[in-house]
Amino acid sequence: MGIRVISALVISESQAGDAEALKRRLSYIQDLPILRLGDEVVNLAEKLLNGAALPLKAKDDALHIAIAAVHEINYLLTWNCKHIANANKRTVIENICREAGYQPSIICTPEELLGDNYVE
Repeated sequence: MGIRVISALVISESQAGDAEALKRRLSYIQDLPILRLGDEVVNLAEKLLNGAALPLKAKDDALHIAIAAVHEINYLLTWNCKHIANANKRTVIENICREAGYQPSIICTPEELLGDNYVE
């Protein structure tokens, strides 16, 4: 398995919910390098929103995609199938990333990436 990284946005999202689940989530991510959220990321996220790759209310989802593309992350792992790992939006997302000069990450769920090795 390759190098694993995380964004501050994921850390923030991980802090919600059940206290026991929170401890487990934070233990998995505590030592991961954190990707920065800079102007390039914000600009690409805006292009994704303005280009109808995601609804305007899905700003954080657009930021997840943009962070991965700008930082040249090979795989963006997500359980969010409504906006991020959405097969109907994949081509639009990829085209907007490429038009902006970025290679889009492969967006997939843990099950898709890890197959039989996936453990919840």
